[in-house]
Amino acid sequence: MAITNLDSTHLTVAQLTTAQNALPELENALASINVNLSVEDRQKYGSINEQNKLFVNKVSDFNKNQSSLSAAEVDWAEFEKDFTSRQIYEDIIARLESITTSLKNAKILHDYDNYQAALIDYGFTSYKAGTASPGFETKQNELKQFFTKAPKISEIPPTT
Repeated sequence: MAITNLDSTHLTVAQLTTAQNALPELENALASINVNLSVEDRQKYGSINEQNKLFVNKVSDFNKNQSSLSAAEVDWAEFEKDFTSRQIYEDIIARLESITTSLKNAKILHDYDNYQAALIDYGFTSYKAGTASPGFETKQNELKQFFTKAPKISEIPPTT
């Protein structure tokens, strides 16, 4: 017998409303930094890998601790703003990814529960259709389209 109701925890109406209201607030708060990059732009500007981030961090450390060694051509005030913004965005992204993972996990369990319940209902429908109970044969015919059988090996034509 299949395990059912793996996740019987559901958001209350108040919790759902709070979450749904928070999303537009977050979108509005971040609207000023919303930039749509093309695939080419992502490739061009997204080349700062982990090694390069360490390099940027080290340059930032030198500027903070030994500013006399820093290039005068760099706008260090803007550099610091970019550096701080990057850290803030990384923190927000990590939190959002954690929320996304939690939501996906909960959704997976609810999907599984729905599918198992649907299988039970289909079994019941098949049983009732076999007893000629009114309406069940029609329901079974509409549902069985989702259970296409794979052809037997002997039914598969040989490829030449």
